[in-house]
Amino acid sequence: MKIGFSFEVNARYNNGEGENTMIEKTTCPPAFTPQTYSDPARAVDRLIEIYQRNTSFLRDSFKRYLAGDLPANKHRACYPEIRFRNDTYARVTSRMSYGHVSQPGLYSTTITQPQLFRGYLRHQLELMINNHQMPVEIVESTVPIPLHFALKAGTQMAGEGPADISAALRDTFDVPDIEHVNDFIVNGTHEPTDGEPSPLSPFPAQRVDYSLHRLVHYCATDPAHFQNHVLFTNYQFYIDEFCRIARQMMKDGDSPYSAFVEPGNVITESGATHSSGEPLTRLPQMPAYHLVGKKGRGITLINIGVGPSNAKTITDHVAVLRPHAWLMLGHCAGLRSSQALGDYVLAHAYVREDKVLDHDIPVWVPIPALAEIQQALEAAVAEVTGLDGMELKRIMRTGTVASIDNRNWELQDHREPVRRLSQSRAIALDMESATIAANGFRLRVPYGTLLCVSDKPLQGELKLPGMASKFYQEQVAQHLQIGMLALSKLASMEPERLHSRKLRSFFETAFQ
Repeated sequence: MKIGFSFEVNARYNNGEGENTMIEKTTCPPAFTPQTYSDPARAVDRLIEIYQRNTSFLRDSFKRYLAGDLPANKHRACYPEIRFRNDTYARVTSRMSYGHVSQPGLYSTTITQPQLFRGYLRHQLELMINNHQMPVEIVESTVPIPLHFALKAGTQMAGEGPADISAALRDTFDVPDIEHVNDFIVNGTHEPTDGEPSPLSPFPAQRVDYSLHRLVHYCATDPAHFQNHVLFTNYQFYIDEFCRIARQMMKDGDSPYSAFVEPGNVITESGATHSSGEPLTRLPQMPAYHLVGKKGRGITLINIGVGPSNAKTITDHVAVLRPHAWLMLGHCAGLRSSQALGDYVLAHAYVREDKVLDHDIPVWVPIPALAEIQQALEAAVAEVTGLDGMELKRIMRTGTVASIDNRNWELQDHREPVRRLSQSRAIALDMESATIAANGFRLRVPYGTLLCVSDKPLQGELKLPGMASKFYQEQVAQHLQIGMLALSKLASMEPERLHSRKLRSFFETAFQ
């Protein structure tokens, strides 16, 4: 859509000699008039209207820039914004941990891609409006939309325009601003200045846009395909088994999932004989696969690879989609002689020696087990294995998992780390679980961990090719089945049971 109307803003300053000198001429689309809404659906429609008009303006301007016929001045459009004013200290009567504010004042958040977040936004606004019996205001913010985020993710910024375009891209359009791409709100370090509204949402628009584009880069699927229940794994074997199960479900046509999406946005619909899209010739760094369910109640599986850095990176970005739960399914070193290869470990505490989150959430912060997640995982293990009571305890142990950043810790003088592990009562060691749990705690996403013992280094049982092959053949399918069943159980719960007060701090945003 071409935006054929705009207006120019000339900014001036006094040069000290009594003369006003022009410093910037900015072309913007016409401003939207602020409007109040008591109907959340209409409020979201207004957000969509503002966002679509403004991003279309930027894309159209960029086409003209590449063609060499765009005037040499700044072209700018801004994000839509939600504002809410509370005038009382009276407490809202609500059993939910979100959907309301506790103090009087003005609250606001910028919004991006409201069509993608339509269901989420309608739910959050409905709670706000009903709990406070007050309308929300939809306005056009003063925060510019960077050109990079107005373009479709994956668009090449280097165009085929003429070589004599004189204006630099950043002189003509706004670019991402680090001031707006941060985790100050979720980290609890945001300090509003006098007169500045308090945050209404855990992430501002540019932070969300940054992660949405990163998800396309790392996972090679559109954010719209991500489901509200996520599995992370560190082995391709789980991906292979997931694809086998998903394709069989689509072939049978009688599963609770409507489609299976693979990297490259290759979509196989339930009952279909062919897929749409072309498979990628080379997989991305952390490929994602999606069994699509109604209202996002399907399953997303991501192979995050090895190490805490990858674990932090992917959870930083998935979190902006506000999933209802994520679980780590992976392999670990069993630390107890009583454990056997193939046993399960249900983490109820974590020793954090991964180091990647120390600046965001200090290591002295406890990362508690979440009852709903623990119960779903234990019930899934019992159901899949057919064991209960003491027989279930024979193959699954609940305890502390330690996550480290050095895969070859055994090559050092390991007396000291072994002593620490013993003092912590750890029963398993890996490189990702504590990172995923700690980032879930930090970003208010319910989390859990179920690992499978693949070696026992303290007892001299190391991974050898023959042993590994046999182990993978026998255990991966069962382990994945348990994880999928656990997420199915969690998907049947009301979201507020998972997004409980356990993950909320003293001062929280109204949006979940």
